[in-house]
Amino acid sequence: MASIPKSEYARRRKALMEQMEPNSIAILAAAPVYIRNRDVEHVYRQDSDFQYLTGFPEPEAVLALIPGRAHGEYVLFCRERDPERELWDGLRAGQDGAVSTFGADDAFPIGDIDDILPGLIEGRERVYYAIGSNQEFDHRLMEWVKVIRSKTRQGAIPPKEFVALTHLLHDMRLYKSAAEVKVMRAAAEISARAHIRAMQASRVGLSEYHLEAELDYEFRKGGSKMPAYGSIVATGRNACILHYRENDAPLKNGDLVLIDAGCEIDCYASDITRTFPANGKFTAEQKAIYELVLAANEEAFKHIAPGKHWNEAHEATVRVITAGLVELGLLQGDVDELIAKDAYKPFYMHRAGHWLGMDVHDVGEYKVGGEWRVLEVGMCMTVEPGIYISPDNQDVPKKWRGIGVRIEDDVVVTKKGCEILTTGVPKSVAEIEALMAAARAEAA
Repeated sequence: MASIPKSEYARRRKALMEQMEPNSIAILAAAPVYIRNRDVEHVYRQDSDFQYLTGFPEPEAVLALIPGRAHGEYVLFCRERDPERELWDGLRAGQDGAVSTFGADDAFPIGDIDDILPGLIEGRERVYYAIGSNQEFDHRLMEWVKVIRSKTRQGAIPPKEFVALTHLLHDMRLYKSAAEVKVMRAAAEISARAHIRAMQASRVGLSEYHLEAELDYEFRKGGSKMPAYGSIVATGRNACILHYRENDAPLKNGDLVLIDAGCEIDCYASDITRTFPANGKFTAEQKAIYELVLAANEEAFKHIAPGKHWNEAHEATVRVITAGLVELGLLQGDVDELIAKDAYKPFYMHRAGHWLGMDVHDVGEYKVGGEWRVLEVGMCMTVEPGIYISPDNQDVPKKWRGIGVRIEDDVVVTKKGCEILTTGVPKSVAEIEALMAAARAEAA
């Protein structure tokens, strides 16, 4: 199974510390455990920034990076080994594991943090910290600073400045290394198999959750511990709801099924959308809309390369879709004028993509200095144009209403253009119909 090597975490910490001002400290807390109900916890998933710098998978942990500290620059506070708790909840790294397995220079019990961390903060001019992301920890950090301030008469020196850690860290996360791309490629390959499985399983009379179960099976079978986000399985008019979540409607003859789903590997996301007919055969109207969205999807790839700006791919999809809607008679007028007045937006109301990485909607600025960001090697993003014709849209003929189509792929910017990570799922009408027909024939 692809994973990020320990050496890469060390490289990231070093790169971050090189950007920090002298005599400073960076502090980052692990994600808290969230209660699902009563004494049942949600499945734990580490905070992405904390994971990015440590690879440490446990809650109740705090990272401190202190450039130039003589006794070690990377300090980790974490839970102690506890045989009784480990019997119930699983093994813990403990302080020895934090050093030997996760590369910490120094490790302390999390229960001792109130006694130790204020001393590490004291005398530092700057504290790099993501204020507002964890209110409980915000409060604890302020209390530590108050303790230091209360001792100024004894010579204690409180920090002079707090600096947003995310400004440095999220720009680092925007550029994916070869190891990161390898993990994301693995996640995309598993997700591709899951989408194929769902297409093969689709039958009129099943429900959306039957196809969601096929996705989950393939994710877990491939080694993924969880989906990267809540899977969307939307049939018929539900496909016109962008973030549909119920996944419980029956698959009806003549309806399309839109599936937006991807798994996560080593905290890296994949994000794929495919649309196909529940019965295995597109109607004429469905095919026309589908092939228009597919043309927009494929056109976008031509506008993703080093030196091109972020919005070029989106602009390309808008032009293809607007021109296509005019050709189909769903819009009337000059294409340029229609684009200028956003006439396409009742049908195509979202952006063509987003950054992708440890978060499915990953970190990183889309504009720099008020201008669209210029693409560079290693940036990862989705390409996901769509057309959604509301069932209640009285301005179009009835035969078009209720058709929702989105096609989404994951790409990484390369030296010569971009690599599509999600080519493993069929996209053409002919490929999809052939795949579904073969599955039916095999089951017969």
